[in-house]
Amino acid sequence: MAEVGNPTVLATLTVIAAILPMAFVGGMSGPYLRPIPVLSSAAMVFSLLVAFVVTPWAAVRLLGRGRGHVVSSHAHENRATRAYRWLMSRLVGRARWRWGFLGLTAVLLLGAMATVPAGWVLVKMLPYDNKSELEIVLDMPEDSSLERTTQVAREIAAAVRVEKEVTDYQVYAGTAAPHGFNGLMRHYDLRRGSSLAEIQINLVPKDQRSVQSHGVALRIRPRVAAIAARHGARIAVAEVPPGPPVTQSLVAEVYGPDAAARQRLARSMRAIFASTPGVVDLNGSEESPRPKELLRVDKEKAALHGIQAETVARTLHVALSGELVGRLHVPREQESVDIVVDVPRTQRAWLSDLLSIRLPDPRGQALVPLSELVRVESTVEDASIHHKNLLPVTYVTGDVAGGAESPAYAIIRMGKAVSALEEPITVHHATQPSSDARLALKWDGEWHLTLELFRDLGGAFVVVLLLIYALLVGWFRSFSIPLVVMAPIPFSLVGILPAHAALGAFFTAPSLIGFMAGAGIVVRNSIILVDFAEDGIRRGLPIEQAVVDAGAIRFRPMLLTALAVSVGSAVILFDPIFQGLALSLAAGEVASLLISRMAVPVLYAMVRGREQPTVEPGPAEHRDGLTVLEGGAGPGVASVG
Repeated sequence: MAEVGNPTVLATLTVIAAILPMAFVGGMSGPYLRPIPVLSSAAMVFSLLVAFVVTPWAAVRLLGRGRGHVVSSHAHENRATRAYRWLMSRLVGRARWRWGFLGLTAVLLLGAMATVPAGWVLVKMLPYDNKSELEIVLDMPEDSSLERTTQVAREIAAAVRVEKEVTDYQVYAGTAAPHGFNGLMRHYDLRRGSSLAEIQINLVPKDQRSVQSHGVALRIRPRVAAIAARHGARIAVAEVPPGPPVTQSLVAEVYGPDAAARQRLARSMRAIFASTPGVVDLNGSEESPRPKELLRVDKEKAALHGIQAETVARTLHVALSGELVGRLHVPREQESVDIVVDVPRTQRAWLSDLLSIRLPDPRGQALVPLSELVRVESTVEDASIHHKNLLPVTYVTGDVAGGAESPAYAIIRMGKAVSALEEPITVHHATQPSSDARLALKWDGEWHLTLELFRDLGGAFVVVLLLIYALLVGWFRSFSIPLVVMAPIPFSLVGILPAHAALGAFFTAPSLIGFMAGAGIVVRNSIILVDFAEDGIRRGLPIEQAVVDAGAIRFRPMLLTALAVSVGSAVILFDPIFQGLALSLAAGEVASLLISRMAVPVLYAMVRGREQPTVEPGPAEHRDGLTVLEGGAGPGVASVG
C-alpha cells in the first residue's frame, strides 16, 4: 500500500480526467455519450476503494502472515526479463540505439496514421446497426392516384418478400406508417397524399440470421430502385439509425435570393449527387408540377336552374370525401357505427365522372348535370415552401451505399464538383448562412452530426490533456516529466488503426471514445514506471539502473492491466455499434504497453540527464528492485514489486 498507494490515486484521477469531459458534448449526441463518463468515473472511484480496502484485507486472509525472506530479484528473473534488461541497458546507455528506437517508434506511428488517408481505415460517425426491421419510403409523381401508388408499393413489397430474412411486411398507401424512431427527424408521420407510400419490412431475429440488416438493405436496394425507376418514382431504403436520427445521410441545403436561383442550384446538386459513385436514394424538397383543376360555379346558369352555389360545393364534397349523416347504435356494442354517404371510387376516379353528376332543380322536374353549372379551369398546384431558421431553403437528399459508405468521403468527392460550378456559391459545413442574399450551400445530415461530435470530442480531448498535465505537474513538481508520462498516449494508435484495418471496421465515435479512455490507462502505467524510477533515484541508484528496474519490476502488473482491458472489451468486440470501442481499448492498450515499456524509460532518462541526485534517508532500504521493510511483521520481510 505504501509503495503504490499514492501513484494509484494519481492514476485513478488521470483516468477520470480522461473520460469526464465527454459528459459535456453538446448537440443531439450529448445524451448518447453522457452515461459513459458518468458511470465510468463512478466505477473508477469504487474500484479505488476496493483496491485500498478489500484487496489488502483479502490478501492478508488468503495469503497468510508468513515471514518473508530477502532474495535477489535478478536470480529469479526469467529469460524475457533478462533480455529486457540487456536491451534497455543499451537503449538507455547508447545514443545510437536510443535514437534508432525512437525513430522506429515514430515510423510505426506515422505508418499507422497513414492508414486513414490511404483508405485502409474509413472514418464514420457511427457504424450501421443490426436491427430487425427496414422501411422503404416511396414517393410517386405528385399527380399519381392512390390506386397507382398502391400498385407500385405492392410490386416493391412482392420483390422484397422473396428474401429469406423477411418474415412479413405492411404497405401504407396514402398515409403514414406508425411513427417510429427513424421518423423523428424525417417527419414521416406527416406524410399524407395519394402519391406517398411506405412499406414496413420485418426481418427474422438477428440471432437467427447470418446477414445483418444493413446487408439485407444493400441486397434489396438495386431491385427496389429498378422498380421505382420504371414508374418514375423515388425510393429510400431507410434503416433504423444507431444514434441520433437525421433527415438523411447526405443533405444539401440550398439557400438563395429567390426561388428560381435556389431551384437552379438544387438541380445542379441533384446532378452532382447522381454522378457521384456510392450515392443512392436521391430525393429532395423540390416538387414536380402538379396539375390542378378548378371547378368554378357559373352563378348565372345556376340561378337560371334555381340551384345555389353552396349546393354545388356540397355535392362535390360528398362525391370526393363523403359526409357523415348519422350514427347507428347497435345493441350490445360499446360504440356506435358511423353512417357515411359516399360515392364508390370507381365512379369518381376521373373529372368526367364528377361532371356527369346530376343535381335536381328546386321543382324536382329536371336533373341538371354538373357540367352545365361549373367552368373547368386548368392550373398548377402551388409548390411547398420550406424554411429553416426563417430562411427559405431547398433540400437535396441522398444516402450512401457500397464503397466507403460514409458521407464524409462522398462529400469530399462532391466538393470538387461543387467548386467547379459556374455560379459562385458559398459552402458551409457547421454553420448556417446568415442571410439568403447570395447563393449558399450547407452540408447537413449525418455530416453535420459528425463534425459536431468530433469537434466536441476533440475539444474534450484537449481538456483531457490539460487536466492530466496539471495533475502530473502537481505530483512530480516538474514541467518536463509529465510530458514523458503523457508521451505514450499517441503510441496506442499503432495498435488501434491497424486493428481497425485488419477487421475492416470503421473508425467511429466509439473508437475515438475508446482512444480517449485508453489514454487514462496508458498514463496510469507511465505514472507507475516513472514513480518507481523516481523512488530508485531518491535511494541513490543511477538513472540507468532505476529506469531499467522500474520497467522490469512493473511489467507484470502493466501486462495484467492490458490483458484485463482486452478481455473486458472482448464481450463487445462483435457488436456492430461498440466494435470500435473494443478495438481501441484492447489493441491500443497492448500496443501502448509494448512500446511504453521501453519508450518511457528511454525518454525519462533523456529528460533527467546524467546527474545523480543525493540519497534521501527513509525507513525503507531497497535492494535489486525489492523493498526491505524495517519492523512490521518482523525483520527481513520483503515486498516484491
